[in-house]
Amino acid sequence: MGLRIFEVDSKPVRMDEDIAVAVYRFPTPHPEADATLEWDWTTAVAVRIGAGGEFGLGWTYGSPAVAEVITTHLWPVLSGGSPFDTPGCWRSMHRACRNIGTKGIAAFAISAVDIALWDLKAKLLGVPLATLFGVVRDRVPLYGSGGFTNLEETALTEQVGEWLAAGCTAVKIKIAERRGADLDRDLARVGRLRELTGPQVSIMVDANGGYTVGQARRVGAELDRLGVVWFEEPVTSDDPIGLAAVRDSVRCDVTAGEYAYDVYDAAALLEAVDCLQLDVTRCGGYTGFLRAAALAAARGLEVSGHCAPELHGPVAAAVPNLRHLEWFIDHARLGPLLAEGIPEVSDGALIVQQDRPGHGMRISESASMYRLR
Repeated sequence: MGLRIFEVDSKPVRMDEDIAVAVYRFPTPHPEADATLEWDWTTAVAVRIGAGGEFGLGWTYGSPAVAEVITTHLWPVLSGGSPFDTPGCWRSMHRACRNIGTKGIAAFAISAVDIALWDLKAKLLGVPLATLFGVVRDRVPLYGSGGFTNLEETALTEQVGEWLAAGCTAVKIKIAERRGADLDRDLARVGRLRELTGPQVSIMVDANGGYTVGQARRVGAELDRLGVVWFEEPVTSDDPIGLAAVRDSVRCDVTAGEYAYDVYDAAALLEAVDCLQLDVTRCGGYTGFLRAAALAAARGLEVSGHCAPELHGPVAAAVPNLRHLEWFIDHARLGPLLAEGIPEVSDGALIVQQDRPGHGMRISESASMYRLR
């Protein structure tokens, strides 16, 4: 597939004046919970940007307020600009959010737009997005993820069975129920997970920041005994000192980073974790992911993609120090409801899309039934 540089009337291509933003809400099959939150729906905010007769698509999972940030604060600084200048676009968006704060909702908005810009750029060049980034691997290792704290044993058994049937060699459940109010149940569920998987599968846990440092150390000692290899957010990721204290007291890898909104957040965690998590829908899109992954590589750390596996595929294919990608049960279910062209999962891996320009996805016609606005 040849590289194409677009010009219109001998002038460089510019982004169209209009931008399309839509909000979708997907109900969960039943209420779900982790250590600190409960929910029964997931909201996606999607953005479509046009230039040169092509369109780029991006989305994030967050509040409907993300849509307002995109239309009010981001698009005015992008409209009419070059779709090929992705670093410049990212900088302009980040600067435009100075007075409203560049983290949280603003970071979600920047991420969605950045994903759309990279998709647009690849389409204008006529190449798959993974090819534009550079393909280190064409299959991205996945781990099965879910195991909500309010799941009964039968439902947990079904989830684990689905992950194993898909070829996952690592699986993760959530612990620290009600902010660590029932440590015995937490550990019993981990023990049951080991029984369900057998010794050949790596088991992982996510406390979602629900423990105190003391609790996390005590639980961590038992996790080591059970053979757990991954202890995610044993304490809040806002506390790098606490994370480091837990990391220094356990054998299993301590991880965090899904709430890193920029390279400064990522840098603050590098001395506190064994593997840095990154979420392309939060950390500044593909631009932010690549920058933070490079920081981790400079410290000899691997990175792991958090949720949204379909969006992570192209950049996960390009990062040499990637460990794996989370195949989160909510996103695995709703991804195909939102978009067509979702990458295939086979033998525990995401197959990287390399036969269509861009990331290869478009909003599904059936998604309209979930649209809020």
